[in-house]
This record gives sequence, structure tokens and C-alpha cells, in this order.
Amino acid sequence: NMTVEIHPTALVDPKSELDDGVLVEPYAIVEAETTIGKGTKVEAHAIIKRGTSIGESCTIGHFSVAGGLPQHLSFDPNTVSFVDIGDSVRIGEGVTIHRSIHEEKNTIVGDHCFLMGNSHVAHDCKMGKAVLVANGALLGGHVELGNEVFIGGGAALHQFVRVGDGAMLGGLAEISADVPPQITVAGRNLASGLNLIGLKRRGAKREEIAELKNLYRHFLSKPGNLKGRAEELLESSSVPKTELGLNFTKFFLSGDRNFARSRNLSKNKVTQEDF
Repeated sequence: NMTVEIHPTALVDPKSELDDGVLVEPYAIVEAETTIGKGTKVEAHAIIKRGTSIGESCTIGHFSVAGGLPQHLSFDPNTVSFVDIGDSVRIGEGVTIHRSIHEEKNTIVGDHCFLMGNSHVAHDCKMGKAVLVANGALLGGHVELGNEVFIGGGAALHQFVRVGDGAMLGGLAEISADVPPQITVAGRNLASGLNLIGLKRRGAKREEIAELKNLYRHFLSKPGNLKGRAEELLESSSVPKTELGLNFTKFFLSGDRNFARSRNLSKNKVTQEDF
């Protein structure tokens, strides 16, 4: 294919599929059974491992590895599993994205995500669209991120954590509880209000923000069983009227973990969850 540009020092397996306009820079490695979409750039020293598919118009940064082996003690390397990266994804230097631990399953990075330098995406993560993961942030296995989530530098997310759409996790946050949509979390699972800057940036309407404020108070500022509270609210006459409010409420219906709670609720209360 005349329009694919491969530097002579790069190693590209003939059993890989490279679409028009793909550029592979010096010393990059592209293994067999990979696909790379139109106009994607694989920077020098990047490694695209077997079972990885990358969409169009992506940048795969220097020294990053897509499709590496899961860091799971009982993983059998003969398992056939995948990494699926969407379109217009930007991957910084030294980023690691691991394939699934399950036969024929995928780790997923959605369209328009930006993974900054040295961030890590473990096996079986599912990432929505336009997620931004800052430098050195760590996602454990099976983490699920909604759309337009922002994860601050050096934050660490425990395996199986869910994070709702539009949430913002502060730098160095330690997240072992599920994070509802559209809120800000800092430190150890501490909810600290709505992500108002993000909401305004995404054009949320006044009534949506007002409803979210009420729901935030209703759910996160007082103790109790949030799943039960959500079920009650959805069956009552005061069921949320906006799409954002409905999504926020429904987030509490699933998941096996606790939820991030408001500062004023968890002050000075040390529980088993803190260890």
C-alpha cells in the first residue's frame, strides 16, 4: 500500500493490517493480528501488540505499549484476548494498556480519549468517549468509566470501580468506591460537590444543574442505603425530570461497591472501608 509510511527501522509484521495514511516511526513494533485505522500515527519506539485494534486519526506515543499481558497472577498468556482503541484517541509517552484476562474479551478505550504520559489502563477496563486521564494515573482491572470523565494526575482507581459520566477525580485521588456521574471527588472517595465547571462547559441547562444539586444532597450528604433510596425515588412522584438527573439516580441501582460520599458526612468517621 503506497500511502502507508513505515520507517525502515520499524518492525511491522506482514500479518498486521494498516489502513491508508498510517505512519509508523523509527523503531516502533507492530505485531501480527493488529489493525490500525486511517491516518493513525505510531510514534518512535511505540509497541502495538497482537490482538490490538486502533481506530482512525490516533496518535500512539513514544514508548507506549498497547495490548500488553495482563498483570494477573493466574493469567495464561495463550488466552486470545484484545484491546480495542477507538477513533481520534491520543496516547502519550509510556502509556500501558493491557488486554483482557478473558478469552475473546476486550479492554476498551472509547473515541476521543486522551491518555497522558505514563498512565496505566489495566485488563478489562471499559472507557467511554472523550475521557481524559492525566499523567501517571492508574486504572485497576475491570474499571468502568463513563463519557467525558476527567482523572487527575497520579490518581489511583481500585479494580472494579465504576465512574459515571462527567465526573472529575482530583489529582492523587484514591478511589475504591463507585463515583456517581457529574460530581467531583478528591482524596479518598470524598465527594466534594458537582463538577460545575465541566457541566457548564458541556452546556448543561440551569434546570439540569438545579436538579443535580438536589439529587446530590439527597444521595450523598446523608447516610443510608443508596440503592434503596434510588429505587424509592424512581417509583415516586418526584422522579427526576431531566436526563442528567435520571442518569445520576440510576447509577445507584447497580455496582457491588460503596459510593463516594460527601465530606461533611464522612468527617471523623473511621470505618473498615478506610483501610
